[in-house]
Amino acid sequence: MHEHELIVIGGGPGGYVAAIRAAQLGMNVACIDENEQLGGTCLRVGCIPSKAMLESSELFHQANETFAEHGVKLKHVELDLAAMLRRKDKVVDTLTRGVKGLLKKNRVTHYQGRGRLDGATRVIVEKDGKTTQLTAPRVIIATGSRSASLRGIEVDGERIVTSTEALAFAEVPKHLVVIGGGYIGLELGSVWKRLGSKVTVLEALDRILALTDQEIAGKVHKVLEKQGIEFRLNCRVSSAKAKGKSVRIELEGGDPIECDRLLLAVGRVANTDNLGLETVGVKTDKRGVIEVDADFATSAQGVYAIGDCIPGPMLAHKASEEGVACVEKIAGRWAEVNYDSIPAVVYIHPEVAAVGKTEEQLKADGAEYKKGVFPFLANARAKTVGETEGMVKILADAKTDRILGVHIFGAGAGDLIHEAAAAMAFGATSEDLVHVCHAHPTLAEAVHEAALAVSGRVLHI
Repeated sequence: MHEHELIVIGGGPGGYVAAIRAAQLGMNVACIDENEQLGGTCLRVGCIPSKAMLESSELFHQANETFAEHGVKLKHVELDLAAMLRRKDKVVDTLTRGVKGLLKKNRVTHYQGRGRLDGATRVIVEKDGKTTQLTAPRVIIATGSRSASLRGIEVDGERIVTSTEALAFAEVPKHLVVIGGGYIGLELGSVWKRLGSKVTVLEALDRILALTDQEIAGKVHKVLEKQGIEFRLNCRVSSAKAKGKSVRIELEGGDPIECDRLLLAVGRVANTDNLGLETVGVKTDKRGVIEVDADFATSAQGVYAIGDCIPGPMLAHKASEEGVACVEKIAGRWAEVNYDSIPAVVYIHPEVAAVGKTEEQLKADGAEYKKGVFPFLANARAKTVGETEGMVKILADAKTDRILGVHIFGAGAGDLIHEAAAAMAFGATSEDLVHVCHAHPTLAEAVHEAALAVSGRVLHI
């Protein structure tokens, strides 16, 4: 029996960060993860490898399509997919080894295996048929999420795949069909479109990016169509079957589609199966999401949960913030997560980023608001770099001017959004952004102009 003060089940961005912070606060900490590589889905088969592939595929696309506009002429551009995949794997390997090093540096005991609760204060780690027993008065569940399934479709990992397999195709698909118009489907669809695939996105709703501000999502749709991605909205899939090197997709009320690869990207579900939750009485909802209070405590004494397996957006940075806040609270210190100022990014090109409420949410709430919009087409820096698609949109309270939401579609949106997130975290108004001097020429000036537009004082349109 190995004794610790805190056991963290899960070595992803929520779990390993929680373990490190707890160790910094003087706790004897164990971190359990079943995978050889630490870092969770995000680092191993999610955020990091997908961004590596997005960057590489965008450079390939630019070399083929846009370098000539800058006076850079290339006689022949050749894709070396194997080299691209090796680079992606190298990035992942470097970062996962970095996480392992951080745990060691902070004296966190790392156990590889599948962890599960086995009654109060006890956790069993299983690996290769062998078990190790750990004990601690407190346990944090940080087991993340997995790809959601869809009735009528059986993933085989070869022709019908999840995002994990879609990051490692050995050859460029001739025709990739993506079920799901959310950020995962659009990001991976963009990767393979740039590398030469025909890409068709099937979405059951009447729009893509269901959680994104509708005005922004509409513009994204048009830009992606211009890039060559085909969309079929209000499209429901009844079944999909792989046969040989092809997949046949049956649609409700429509003709079937044939392709050589099918990506199922219909969201993610909490990864809380077979964790022994019943042995201590941890309550979950019907989707397996763990119920927690404001201190991340579950219904079981001494058991906490964070990240994708509790309510809220399934974002790596949200999990990390919760991990730190959870252990701070366990240590008796003050901590909180400001859920109103958590940014989200979609890494297509141009990027989409948002923080706070959408215009649709404000209307549904009956809120009175003002809106300021500024297009990247009118931004000098955007013109110099040839990135004029998109806009910045700021929503502010009609009476107090306090910023309620910011939505950006355009070059560098994933970086620009943090000015807005910081402003919202400190309760800033659009006028506060107006009084921040922005360097010229920069893309950030579009944020400044959108803030001016809230009060009708925009200068450059």
